[in-house]
Amino acid sequence: MRPVLTPEEMRLADLRAVAAGTPVEVLMERAGRAVAWSIRRRLGRAAGLRVVVACGKGNNGGDGLVTARVLRGWGARVDVVWVADGVDPVALERRLDRADLFVDAMYGTGFRGELTGDARLVHERVAARGVPVVAIDIPSGVDGGTGEVRGAAVRADWTVVFVATKPGLWFEPGRSHAGTVEVVDIGIDPADPAEPGFPRLGIADPDDLRAWLAPRAPDAHKWSSGCLVVGGSGGMTGAPALAGHAALRAGAGIVWCGLPADAAARAGGTEVIVRALPADATGALTPAAADVVLADVGRFRAVAVGPGLGRGDGVREAVHRLVAGIPGPLVLDADGLHAVAGRPDLLAARTGPTVCTPHAGEYAAMTGTPPGPDRVAAARALAGATGTVVCLKGPGTVVAAPDGRASICPRGGPWLATAGTGDVLTGIVAAFLARGVPAFEAATAAVLVHADAADRAGHTGLVAGDLLPAIPASLAAVAATGPASASGGRG
Repeated sequence: MRPVLTPEEMRLADLRAVAAGTPVEVLMERAGRAVAWSIRRRLGRAAGLRVVVACGKGNNGGDGLVTARVLRGWGARVDVVWVADGVDPVALERRLDRADLFVDAMYGTGFRGELTGDARLVHERVAARGVPVVAIDIPSGVDGGTGEVRGAAVRADWTVVFVATKPGLWFEPGRSHAGTVEVVDIGIDPADPAEPGFPRLGIADPDDLRAWLAPRAPDAHKWSSGCLVVGGSGGMTGAPALAGHAALRAGAGIVWCGLPADAAARAGGTEVIVRALPADATGALTPAAADVVLADVGRFRAVAVGPGLGRGDGVREAVHRLVAGIPGPLVLDADGLHAVAGRPDLLAARTGPTVCTPHAGEYAAMTGTPPGPDRVAAARALAGATGTVVCLKGPGTVVAAPDGRASICPRGGPWLATAGTGDVLTGIVAAFLARGVPAFEAATAAVLVHADAADRAGHTGLVAGDLLPAIPASLAAVAATGPASASGGRG
């Protein structure tokens, strides 16, 4: 995976580079030159450009000063505004009125709090005039660890990032403030030799996905990757059907869908095989449904539990029995997560791999508190408490393993915030587990394929069913080159 470094990890990487013999001044020179080259490439020239560079008092300001010097050497007309020295609003406005570009070098990734004083003044004047903006390492005002914006922050057209991206560039609202992200190498090794298993936080690249989603064996048969989906209740049978069809599209050889008896009688007629399970008068599964499932569960390589189940006492008991009794890989979603709320011990006691896929509301139901602004920490906390792989869905989906590994999905957007898309994701995860992919890798790959399928289906008017026919094309792209944006950049 491509590493994503927290601000503290980046600070330590800087210190290791300096301790190894690279002076701070050299690193600053490389950083400033990298920004200047990025500007020259994107704008097609340097000579004749009018540029305003706003510098703070830290290393970020030093990077900006080098950028200004290099651009001047190439023929640009550059004005440097030192935020710490006090800003003349009239002079600033005059410079911005004729500027082709504003370079934000006020604050770096270690910034916390809110833009105030002259920094806020500069931001407001730039925003009011609509001057194109490039940010150095992160837009000033964005929390590099979480993406939080407390009050105001610079909104960049693009951000030049050194060594590796930071979490705050992938989570809203920081993600929207960063624009296009360009990562440049300035000669700092992001890896800490004292920490095994690097990177602990990253973004899967095309090579990762190709390795994880290997082609099926030549002698494979349908039961080699058989999958079972358990879900449904009165009026809620579409959810398990979506999960089942997604699993088939994602490579499950055969999919059975266990539904309440009345719903099962009305379903069928597709490639997903329907099995009737005991239900009560409301159409909700009873505890006896778990016994029926467990009697046959050995035939399946992975089981998904939860889509459309409902939340009665009988359903809760059935889910508890299934969680305890399913020996192999399990995906727990939707009402299945509500059924184990407050019972992390049930999940921790499992011996088979488990993936939980909560959105923010389901996370709060499971833990008693919402995820909060640090989505990586939240996902890791739940993974550690339950011994499961947690796929925390939302803007900047995070997958976390109990051992501390985590990944961020750089794809997706509000077009996926529509009913049923989570059920499709559940089916994809289940299919990858059924194909033998380890739980962390299966969930990480699934969220990328899911987001890629949405891009292929089109964002306008997207409904969950639109994702299904797009999944094979996404998988074909993985086999060829991997989803285009999985490397961490975005346009």
